Amino acid sequence: MIYNDFVNVFDWKVISHPPKNTKNWLLIQLAKNRGLTAKKALDEFLNPKFEQILSVKVSDIEKVIARIDKAIKTGEKIIVYSDYDADGICATAIVWETLHDLGADVMPYVPDRVKEGYGLSTDAISELAKRGIKLIVTVDHGVTATKQVDFAKKLGIDVVITDHHLLPKKLPKAYAIVHTTEMCGAGVAWRLCWQLVQKLKREFSDKVANRLELAAIATIADLVPLVGANRAIVKIGLEKIAKSKRPGIKALIKASGINSKVGTYEIGFILAPRINAMGRIENGMDSLRLLCARGERQAQELASLLSKTNNRRQTLTAKAIETAFGMVNEEDAVGVIVHDEWHEGIIGLVASRLVENFKKPIIVISRRETVSKGSARSIAGFNIVEAIRFSSEYLIDGGGHPMAAGFSIKTEHIEAFSQKIKDFGRERITDDLLIQNISVECELEKEDICSETLQIIEMFAPFGVANPEPVFLTRSMQVEDIRTVGSLSEHLKLQLDGFSAIAFRMGEKHALLRPGYLVDLVYTISEDRYNGNGAIQLKIKDLNLSS
Repeated sequence: MIYNDFVNVFDWKVISHPPKNTKNWLLIQLAKNRGLTAKKALDEFLNPKFEQILSVKVSDIEKVIARIDKAIKTGEKIIVYSDYDADGICATAIVWETLHDLGADVMPYVPDRVKEGYGLSTDAISELAKRGIKLIVTVDHGVTATKQVDFAKKLGIDVVITDHHLLPKKLPKAYAIVHTTEMCGAGVAWRLCWQLVQKLKREFSDKVANRLELAAIATIADLVPLVGANRAIVKIGLEKIAKSKRPGIKALIKASGINSKVGTYEIGFILAPRINAMGRIENGMDSLRLLCARGERQAQELASLLSKTNNRRQTLTAKAIETAFGMVNEEDAVGVIVHDEWHEGIIGLVASRLVENFKKPIIVISRRETVSKGSARSIAGFNIVEAIRFSSEYLIDGGGHPMAAGFSIKTEHIEAFSQKIKDFGRERITDDLLIQNISVECELEKEDICSETLQIIEMFAPFGVANPEPVFLTRSMQVEDIRTVGSLSEHLKLQLDGFSAIAFRMGEKHALLRPGYLVDLVYTISEDRYNGNGAIQLKIKDLNLSS
């Protein structure tokens, strides 16, 4: 009876059952599962080089270099127009610092999420024109800003767009568009800056190279695929973060309570949320000030502010999620929920958590009197940007990635938009898209869970989108101890055959387990950094009672 009640959340898909008769069988298997069967491909993956970052084709860079060179020589005023998320803030720091080094008359501009919204604002452009701005360089946005670019041109302002979002059918008539979808916004910005200094002042090459630490933070935060150039950015960037001289990064690490090596987890779940928090519920300018801080005291004060703001963001998000769970109609192919009181800066986080729980695309709309804001998150195989653009007649603007998007909508159109996008989803979301698989690299015996295995796994780091942390299956592990942890007892802490294990958000399974039970475990292997003793910890993805 207990076994029947203990239902798997996911289907387990074991990629292969490798023979273990060779010394490097696990390394070979992990490589094979990633399509790295050629020696050269494996070497490039395990040892990413700087040159890989430069191999990505990015449009219009030479044209932009000439325009910036002219602006510097003639003393034109330049604005680096930011986005307010971690990608945009890091990109702005890279471009602003580089242009400043080159002697440009340049200032950053970070819009207010609530007052100005995403991307270029005509009101902001008007104010910038009054200040004598002649050149705007956007970072991490701009490819959908057709009307805003036209408006800027009428006021005598050239607009250079640097962006990585999916291109619309109709492009803005900008001076130039520096674009690729292969990197995040900060990656695109870094590429521009690298070629800029190579052309104008090579002596600044080392400074720009060191700014890969900012590009790495953005690449991890923006969830772009960690392969090719992105993998090289993160690998090299993490090395630079480890010996960073940037007061803001050092202060943020300290304020966040990180006492171990900074990796993708620490950036993705601890540092980047703090950078994002300012843009979500305050103003992202303070995050930019932190990253660009010259003095330790200023950096410490700003790092403290970011941490406090992030705590407030967490509280707002938790309350919204608690309410949101009861608002999703499980019959709808695409979930759409609308709320009048939620801060628009947290609705993307709410949507992400709902997708995690309901396993289907979710759109969350923060409703206001005339114009409302929406944020969407999707599942693999369903392009949420395509879905939103299908209903574009109801939208003021919108854009993003296949898995995440945002938009503005006239409040009077919310109901019609919701119905159309639900119908769109019903026609295109098949049952196989809704089946949540866990891809298991291979099956391990208990004796395979050891430090040597962990060393091989770490060769494939950094992990992220398109290069997930290896997941393994081990059968018939004995439960020696079990308890719940967390403020709401939402997590499970287990001792299994001598190994410490943690199962996040599986606290409800506590009642179905007892010491002495045998379980089949799907998990990742990592070092237990919390206790700092170098012991192995298993992070459980799913588990079931052994038959």
